[in-house]
Amino acid sequence: MEARSENVTWHAGAVERGRRSDATGGGGATVWLTGLPASGKSTIAVALEAALLDRRRAAYLLDGDNLRHGINGDLGFSVEDRAENVRRTGEVACLFADAGVVALVSLVSPYEADRSRVRELHAARELPFIEVFVDTPLEECERRDPKGLFARARAGELTGMTGIDDPYEAPRSPDLHLRPLEQSVEKSVGLLLARL
Repeated sequence: MEARSENVTWHAGAVERGRRSDATGGGGATVWLTGLPASGKSTIAVALEAALLDRRRAAYLLDGDNLRHGINGDLGFSVEDRAENVRRTGEVACLFADAGVVALVSLVSPYEADRSRVRELHAARELPFIEVFVDTPLEECERRDPKGLFARARAGELTGMTGIDDPYEAPRSPDLHLRPLEQSVEKSVGLLLARL
C-alpha cells in the first residue's frame, strides 16, 4: 500500500542532519533484521541496542510485535497487511535514522519486494540501511517456538504462519548474513558493530 495523502508539503526544519548526528553520538542508520519467527532477530537486536548505548550511540529497538501493539495494531497478516506493516516500519525507521539514531528493526518481513522498497526509501533519503539475514533453520525455529505459534500452525489452528503455509523469501544478497546456530549473540553483535 502506498501513501496517498493529498495537499501536503514536506516542511523542512532548520537543523542539518550532521548537527543531529553530533548530538546523538554518530550518524543514524537502520539495521533491518529479517528472518523466520523465532530465528533470534529480537535477541540480537536487544543486545545490539545495549552495546550501542554503552558506546554512547543513540539507538532504539523497533520490534515487530511491539509495533503491532500500537502503530501497526490495526494490521493483520494478509499479504497486503504485511506489506503495510513493513512500509510503516520503514518510514518510522527513516525518521529515527534521520534524527541520528540507529533504528534496530526486528521484523520477519517475509517478502523480498517489501524489504527492497524500504531499502529504496532509505537510499532516496540518503540514509544508511543494513539488511541483516538472521538465518536459523525452520526446524530450530519450530523447536524454540516461544509463542507456540508453530505448534498451533502445525495443528491447523493458525493459518498464514511464515515458514509453514506462508512463504519466507530469504534475502539473496543481505548486507550481513548471521547464523545463530554457528555464532553466539556476542559474536553477532560484534559483526554488526563492525559493520556500523
